[in-house]
Amino acid sequence: MTATDTQRTIEAVWRIESPKLIARLARLVRDVGLAEELAQDAFVAALEQWPDEGVPPNPGAWLMATAKHRAIDLLRRNERLARKYGELGRSLELQPPDVGEPDLEEIDDDLLRLIFTACYPVLSQEARVALTLRLLGGLTTPEIARAYLAPEPTVAQRIVRAKRTLAKEQVPFEVPQGPELAGRLSSVLEVVYLIFNEGYSATAGDDWMRPDLCEDALRLARLLAGLMPKESEVHGLAALLEIQASRTAARTGPDGEVILLFDQDRRRWDRLLIHRGLAALERAEMLGGQAGPYTLQASIAACHARAGTAEETNWARIAALYWALSHVTPSPIVELNRAVAVSHAVGPADGLEIVDALLDEPTLAGYHLLFSVRGDLLARLERHDEARVEFERAAELTDNAREKSLLAARAAEAASAGR
Repeated sequence: MTATDTQRTIEAVWRIESPKLIARLARLVRDVGLAEELAQDAFVAALEQWPDEGVPPNPGAWLMATAKHRAIDLLRRNERLARKYGELGRSLELQPPDVGEPDLEEIDDDLLRLIFTACYPVLSQEARVALTLRLLGGLTTPEIARAYLAPEPTVAQRIVRAKRTLAKEQVPFEVPQGPELAGRLSSVLEVVYLIFNEGYSATAGDDWMRPDLCEDALRLARLLAGLMPKESEVHGLAALLEIQASRTAARTGPDGEVILLFDQDRRRWDRLLIHRGLAALERAEMLGGQAGPYTLQASIAACHARAGTAEETNWARIAALYWALSHVTPSPIVELNRAVAVSHAVGPADGLEIVDALLDEPTLAGYHLLFSVRGDLLARLERHDEARVEFERAAELTDNAREKSLLAARAAEAASAGR
């Protein structure tokens, strides 16, 4: 294995293992900031040793054992931390290095504890989401900023302050019970939702999707559904992610190129995931009450899943569902999606009218999909020169290489059609 191959392997291992590693360390040291530092120290050790020694058979266990040793060293050097974690230090020293397979159920429990810890009420909603995305989703600060349409420095400050606050407040590393559990649920669901979205349509890089993030989010959604079986929105989120994930194989071509929904081969959609998603949606609806944002989005996804072809899609129902969603969670992005649905249910001119009303929305000023959607509607209205400008602008705004290539191709098509 070349040095470059080893480097890529280490980075891939970090992406996969870091959330589990941080979660397990946080359970041991009861400090998410310290847990992240210990995990990063282990990662640095891997960068130094693995190119010469080779990648170990169980990379996750190697990182965990190394992080534990770093914890012991830290406790010995720092008297204050030694007092705070004295009992922990003694227990760690008595444990032999753990290089076996970790208990998967224990890891799942640790991940859930870490999610609920990061979503502690003392933190702002924005800080809870940013911190959990950072620790469990493996997302970088720019990726989180993109997901939230927020400036990078703002997101970075949220993460740093959140970790400091959790340490200062000595927040317990546990899954809350009773009313407190329900109170933190909305933040937890939003975190899982955003992790999936980043995996489903990566904001940056060479790949259109990051399936590892989708799998993490889907697993966490299923765990939450098992943890809170009477919460309709938990099942609504699980339904949404199952149905969305069913399209994964059809969303890219042989060379990784983007295939849009209308052009996908629906025979490649995973029928098992669709079945699971529809079953979860049924459970959410059976629990009653007003449908929440995830249940409504799952209902929209179900409309696509039930359509044998793109032409059979019930766009009128989708537009109505987006209208309901806009009243439950008002958002310019929801309104943008409603514009797409209206354009197919009624006509592109009606959709364009909704989009044009969003052009002065500050949070969408750098949002490439606003201009991509506008370009598509203009192309359908045969206003090709205007469409080309919009596609070019959208291509400039995206940091995803695959998406940039698609938008550039659409701009070229519009230019050719306008001649």
